[in-house]
Amino acid sequence: MQENDSNKATVVQPDYSAAIAALKARFAKQLSTNATIREQHGHTMTWLTNQPPDAVLTAYDKHEVAAAVAICNKHKMPVIAFGIGSSLEGQLNAPYGGLCIDMHAMDAILQVHNEDLTVTVQPGVTREQLNHYLRDTGLFFPIDPGANASIGGMVATRASGTNAVRYGTMKDVVLALEVVTASGEIIRTGTRAKKSAAGYDLTRLMIGSEGTLGIVTEVTLKLFGISECIGSGLCHFPSIEEACQAVMLTIQMCLPIARIELLDSLQVKACNRYANLDLLETPTLFVEFHGTEASVREQAESFNEIIREFNGTDFVWDTNEAERKRLWQARHNAYHASSALRPEASALSTDACVPISGLAECVSATAKDIEESGMLGPIVGHVGDGNFHVLLLVDTDNPEEVATADAIISRLAVRAIEMDGTCTGEHGIGQGKQKYMAQEHGNAVAMMQAIKAALDPNNILNPGKIWPQPLSIND
Repeated sequence: MQENDSNKATVVQPDYSAAIAALKARFAKQLSTNATIREQHGHTMTWLTNQPPDAVLTAYDKHEVAAAVAICNKHKMPVIAFGIGSSLEGQLNAPYGGLCIDMHAMDAILQVHNEDLTVTVQPGVTREQLNHYLRDTGLFFPIDPGANASIGGMVATRASGTNAVRYGTMKDVVLALEVVTASGEIIRTGTRAKKSAAGYDLTRLMIGSEGTLGIVTEVTLKLFGISECIGSGLCHFPSIEEACQAVMLTIQMCLPIARIELLDSLQVKACNRYANLDLLETPTLFVEFHGTEASVREQAESFNEIIREFNGTDFVWDTNEAERKRLWQARHNAYHASSALRPEASALSTDACVPISGLAECVSATAKDIEESGMLGPIVGHVGDGNFHVLLLVDTDNPEEVATADAIISRLAVRAIEMDGTCTGEHGIGQGKQKYMAQEHGNAVAMMQAIKAALDPNNILNPGKIWPQPLSIND
């Protein structure tokens, strides 16, 4: 099983009774030590062992978060922030126990500045909630990781998604953060200005830190105008390699495509069954174009010319909103559709990202590896930026299957790193991918740990995550 040493080891839990008593005195019924609630907040969408916290606090504002963190820091008790619970690499587990701060009730949209194309929200706001709120403004928030994740969680994991090829990732759309530090202090990391040359970029330091450097209590985001015309469609290919070659040329030709998603034949089969579709079960690209009616038509025609070079066929596209939503809903349900192929098995989602020039080679090698293993493992990806996912369906009670799946994941991570890519494009490290950090970052890991030690000397903020060997706690 893909578990790091810290997740396997038996950890002697410190006595946090004094900290819990202090938290109860401050927060009363907002604090729960109920075993079921604790287990729900240690839940991860992975096969890593559930490691629940000692207590769960439902926070309603930044001052409550700051007060709770200050109490925990005084008692050297770990703190794990919780949004929706959709993380995939064990980021929410509590290997050393501690307090989980549930942020779902901090879900206010605080300010919308239409003229500046910015919005400020609390961390519990979800991406769907935000876009529903913005529906009459002509603006939208483009980061779409599939799950209806919380904005705070998306900051913590540096989320990406289907629109990243045109609109970027969370690091590109976050202007400023309000953060509670390890000592319980509230700081701001930026302003609503679109750029700054004043000091260290603390905003991007926090983005992707998985809750190990601070707890986000407010986020200021860039917004974008909804295009006059949106066209979406799909096309088929004889092989994954040809589909990836078409993607590579599309990007290299600077076609301003908004979305370009790859589904292999098994993933298309899963979507057909799950969503009652009748797509040809062969490698397929889902695409979307944004712009004026004329520019969307021009983009579609250019894309059609590109795919013909790689035996792409049956390209159809439309501007019908209902059809577009139906198509992308099928894509967003890929996880559940794949899981339904083998419902008795556990689903393990992993991802990697490579430079676009290496996409075809990396995806093809991964597909061959899965096929030769005899396992079920659909492939789907945000291939416009070189990012793709594998969902392995594994009987975790079968040691041979577990070992086979772990080997596939390891080979994928190493393959991506050796191609000057990364072991994870958007899922993050958490507990599940710690063993690849040294290979990917080399001596830079020591610098990262030095930053962590400086900002969180008691190592209370989500300890046991990201690092191959967790920093000591409660020494």
